[in-house]
Amino acid sequence: MPQQSPLDVPEGDPFGPHNLPYGVFSTPQDTTRRRIGVRLGGHVIDAGAVARALGSPYADVLSAPTLNPLLGAGRTTWHDVRRALTAWVTDPGHRAAVEPHAYALADVTLHLPYEVADYVDFYASEHHATNVGRIFRPDGDALTPNWKHLPIGYHGRSGTIVVSGTDVVRPCGQRKAPADPAPVFGPSVKLDIEAEVGFVVGTPSALGEPVALGDFREHVFGLFLLNDWSARDIQAWEYVPLGPFLGKSFATSVSAWVTPLEALDAARVAPPARDFPLLPYLDDSAEDIEDGGFDLRITVSINGQEVAHPPFASMYWTAAQQLAHMTVNGASLRTGDVYGSGTVSGPEVNQRGSLLELTWNGRDAIELAEGKRTFLEDGDEVTLTAWAPGPDGIRVGLGDVTGRIVAAR
Repeated sequence: MPQQSPLDVPEGDPFGPHNLPYGVFSTPQDTTRRRIGVRLGGHVIDAGAVARALGSPYADVLSAPTLNPLLGAGRTTWHDVRRALTAWVTDPGHRAAVEPHAYALADVTLHLPYEVADYVDFYASEHHATNVGRIFRPDGDALTPNWKHLPIGYHGRSGTIVVSGTDVVRPCGQRKAPADPAPVFGPSVKLDIEAEVGFVVGTPSALGEPVALGDFREHVFGLFLLNDWSARDIQAWEYVPLGPFLGKSFATSVSAWVTPLEALDAARVAPPARDFPLLPYLDDSAEDIEDGGFDLRITVSINGQEVAHPPFASMYWTAAQQLAHMTVNGASLRTGDVYGSGTVSGPEVNQRGSLLELTWNGRDAIELAEGKRTFLEDGDEVTLTAWAPGPDGIRVGLGDVTGRIVAAR
């Protein structure tokens, strides 16, 4: 019986030719050389090798060890490269050139696909922000006065962004419960997750020149799943008055695969209804503002057991608004900038994207096969998966992001 070609992907596969997310990989035969690949079903296609074999003008950007040269090449190149890749994996006339450069996904090592420049994380889910406000300010307003006027965010630590599969060391730091007489130092006892979506910037911008709301697609290349690990006890003691610091900066896990925005055209949704008018630079009510949200269906699993299904379509602030706000003061964009959406949570209990919400700050334990959990224990493995509606009813799969907690050092 003839061996099936790696280009013959089953109909309806969420990683079919309608998707083609980008990553960076190495092979067991050549562990030191990193290559740009696109995922097709259960295989990775060496994009640079195929481009060279076919004499493509994009061979140079696709032969780099990271995605950064492709990211920086701009939207026209992104479109043209995607069109070429689609032809290479679907046109029978290219099979002889492509098949030798296909590797089984199980046989390769995946790496962080881009060099991260800056990292910003937002707080864009009204459901999440409301839950957090009710937990910590039960007698006050759930949302702070500024929340519906601007996308709240903080600057993170780009050097601790790690690729899916990297172990997460339990962080140590100061913590002080309200009833404690003084702070203590030690491993976090309230280690949490935040199910998020990340965005990576391709085209940079000049210092002093804000990026307009309508220019989102000129600058942002694609999106991916992101887990913003959070030490809630460290965070609670440190965050007043300047916000998150050591409670967040120890690790942020991202998927090894970046889904180009063009693959998600069928998943675009309108932005939510607003309670009152926004300032002009954030106002996305005009008909010529095409970028609202994305209908991404996320699943959170702990040790293989599903615990939540946060819906990204319910986010109050969109990625376009976040980009506009991030640059409105003249801050420049750099190729490889990453920003996170903030925790994705929906209105239902099983749609909450953090253990802080799922357990109501430890009050209500969740049941796992290994026992009850309020926050993460050493050895726990967290996985985020997601899909989006694609063309003709086919799902677009997003690369998962996994991290396992190991004991503090």
